[in-house]
Amino acid sequence: MTAHDIIIRPIISERSMAGAQQKKYTFEVAKDANKIEIARAIAEVFDGVKVAKVNTMHVRGRMRRQGRFEGYTPSWKKAVVTLTEDSKSIEFFEGMM
Repeated sequence: MTAHDIIIRPIISERSMAGAQQKKYTFEVAKDANKIEIARAIAEVFDGVKVAKVNTMHVRGRMRRQGRFEGYTPSWKKAVVTLTEDSKSIEFFEGMM
């Protein structure tokens, strides 16, 4: 699995933007990726970034209705990546604040 297969997309929300100020960045990641693989993928995709720790969680799908039919959206995995103090920040999130 390549680094781009592991990191699917960044999560842009009020909560994740507040965490970005403390060098905590939130991503949607592959369901079968572990913390070590996620840390390596972040370091590979974003140059000059040192990962301190990775917290992961499974997010359940939500009930949605489509007319009279209903079903669940797909479940996914979320990773909160904390960078070290001497690490440079991720530029992608800097433009959002």
